[in-house]
Amino acid sequence: MTRDLTYGKPMKLIFQFGLPILFGFLFQQLYNAADTAIVGKFLGGDALAAVGSTGSVNFLVIGFCMGICNGFSIPIAQQFGARNYTELKKYVTGSVWLSLFFAVVITSFTVIFCADILTIMKTPDEIFDRANTYILTIFAGIPTFFLYNMCAAILRSLGNSKTPVTWLIVSSLVNIVLDVVFIVYFRLDVFGAALATVTAQTVSGIGCLVRLIKDFSGLLSMEKSDWRFSLRHSGELCANGLPMGLQYSITAIGSIVIQTAVNSLGTAYVTAVTAASKLSMFMCCPFDAMGSTMATYAGQNVGARKWNRLNKGLGSCVVIGAGYAVIALAAVLIFGGSMSMIFLDENSSELVPLVKQYLVVQAAFYFPLALVNIIRFMIQGMGFSPLAAVAGVLEMIGRSIIAFMVADFGFDMVCFASPAAWILADIFLIIAYFRCRKRLITRSADSEEAEGTLAVQGR
Repeated sequence: MTRDLTYGKPMKLIFQFGLPILFGFLFQQLYNAADTAIVGKFLGGDALAAVGSTGSVNFLVIGFCMGICNGFSIPIAQQFGARNYTELKKYVTGSVWLSLFFAVVITSFTVIFCADILTIMKTPDEIFDRANTYILTIFAGIPTFFLYNMCAAILRSLGNSKTPVTWLIVSSLVNIVLDVVFIVYFRLDVFGAALATVTAQTVSGIGCLVRLIKDFSGLLSMEKSDWRFSLRHSGELCANGLPMGLQYSITAIGSIVIQTAVNSLGTAYVTAVTAASKLSMFMCCPFDAMGSTMATYAGQNVGARKWNRLNKGLGSCVVIGAGYAVIALAAVLIFGGSMSMIFLDENSSELVPLVKQYLVVQAAFYFPLALVNIIRFMIQGMGFSPLAAVAGVLEMIGRSIIAFMVADFGFDMVCFASPAAWILADIFLIIAYFRCRKRLITRSADSEEAEGTLAVQGR
């Protein structure tokens, strides 16, 4: 149930490890797509705008939860690569305690201030109540998101990328069925869509937890002492998890600034951006999978001190990213208009040109997005999460600059917000990666020299 990424051809390993992760992201987007499509088709454009207007703040909070859990898995992957299973167990139990703590704190904060956040974002009055109902329900279910992402991150760090996907498939099917039941039959409106998502996430979290306990009972056989709170291990977990979570959130702040600008353009533009964003998220799933794959790849190889494999893995994944970027652009140019109607009803069909414009501009810059995901997650896997968070700050700055231009230039600027953020982040990340790799090699050489000196003195 584990995969060692420190041996074998990087290209082959990346494909084998990354494909299950890709399917996982696709089905995770299916959650959102099912909500959006059913809401748009059965409840209309205003309901779709209500759900869509919460997308950026949803990503801000849920992305922070995902980032923390993914960051917690970095020391676990490094200890697995180093075959240090005693320390590995300490990091696993530390992840459990910290996840429980953050789940309680974040849930409490977001539920209390939910309406205030939507007010600050200038959510249109005609969709405010529905938006508040939807996102409040999502926030109340944050502990279930922690459960899944924590278990999935630990499984992936141990080389098991298939189990998280299996349970996402199951939960996606549950989500779709419950969407229909809650919205169409029980007429729960947008509350039904949110409730279906939280319920389905609970299913996937419990499934991964059971598999983790069952399949890794030997490797993770815990003693009472392993469950004691360790300040040192918790500190290192937070040093990796918090910057990674903040990276997601900082990036999302830029998205919130853009969403606020879009809200000021009116409900029609909010609806168009919502539909386009959902389609774009599907198209970007391979880039997300590449990032998660390279975080584990880098973590294991750093633990094994195989520095040359870092560059080889980076080169292989960049080739994969470039190839997919070309394919994705072609698909959007050919099918962008017809894909838009997945989320729009007949009354909103006049928005198709806006949706396609947004998609085409985004797809034209998919290669810079590929570099952002690949290099940033590699840096995180190498143990330099704070530097990766700097890239998130640069993305926020890029989106914010474009957002201030929306009032003068309109919807065109909205389309270029993310590409500007990706390019700005790439400039920093490319330089940072090579410096981080050099620092690791130097640090390792100094450590080996010190160990050699001690061995000589011991004789």
